[in-house]
Amino acid sequence: MGYIVPIGPYHPSLEEPVHARLYTEGELIKDAEIFIGYNHRGIEKLAMQKNIIQTLVLVERVCGICSHSHAMTFAMAVENAGGIKPTKKGEYMRVITAELERLHSHYLWLGIALHIIGHDSLFMHSWDDREAIMDILEDLTGNRVNYGMVTIGGARRDISAEQAHRTLEMLDKIEESNKVLCDFLLNDKTVALRTQGVGVLTTEEAIELGAIGPHARASNVPIDVRIDAPYSSYDDFDFQKCVWPSGDVFARVVVRVLENFESIKIIRQALDSMPSGPINKGNSIPVVKPGEYMNMHEAPRGQLSYKVVTNGTDKVQRVSIHVPTFKNAPTIPTMLRGNSVADAGLIIASIDPCFSCMDR
Repeated sequence: MGYIVPIGPYHPSLEEPVHARLYTEGELIKDAEIFIGYNHRGIEKLAMQKNIIQTLVLVERVCGICSHSHAMTFAMAVENAGGIKPTKKGEYMRVITAELERLHSHYLWLGIALHIIGHDSLFMHSWDDREAIMDILEDLTGNRVNYGMVTIGGARRDISAEQAHRTLEMLDKIEESNKVLCDFLLNDKTVALRTQGVGVLTTEEAIELGAIGPHARASNVPIDVRIDAPYSSYDDFDFQKCVWPSGDVFARVVVRVLENFESIKIIRQALDSMPSGPINKGNSIPVVKPGEYMNMHEAPRGQLSYKVVTNGTDKVQRVSIHVPTFKNAPTIPTMLRGNSVADAGLIIASIDPCFSCMDR
């Protein structure tokens, strides 16, 4: 006999509201549907009523995990629309913050995934490393969430020699810990039993459904905006795309652990070759000439896009935000089919969803 099993909109394994409807036969999921739209906050409408600096603060509130990604992408779109060139040092500080945020996001997701599969000791190990990353973000920006690092024309805060030294010390610690974590995840039987062959998304399905970010790379789709369409100062740094062929939850775990090493490489290179000069072009509210531009950024969850229309005033006429979770959510029913109800929470969480971003 078949049953319809609802998961959400509120569920212990999913910290944000989404509704999954599972069509089951016993424990087997035969089909699934995803329903979204429980967290709409009207941010795009609010952005039309505020000046550019106020909007920069506003878009950071789209998401608490990838807040810098939103501010950075909005700023790049405004700068490109208005022909404003950020300072080189400001660009480097943006990249350092972006990669620290990626580390923070990946460790947060790894901890949640390990908690869902019941491996709480490794969950605590992962979040201990995350805490060290957040301490450095607080040291550099003054905040643990919503860092306020970006301004139009560069960054708001410089980095001292002492802060650079503390950051490098933290990276050394995290790199060694990440090696242990990577070895453990690749060889641990509990992790393998709960993740290998679970929630498979093939390469063909990932391409057909438009998956992006680590979610796509875990299905052997080698896409990364930082390399495919370099922006800011990413073309100054040497790093690689991390891909894995199996397309299951295990692959999504491995890709994020491997990407931690690449983020560490980028931050070290940026600190070692930090340009001299000003961090920004001043803190006045900019008046941007009429224009429109779409900018992309490889946020921790994948490609984040902002389209901005400016009208020659200190406000933006339109801000259109396209977030990674909205692009990855359509893959969830495909991944759920053929799996057990017990794995549904883990499979949904494996895309590293941010429904707060998606619903805005």
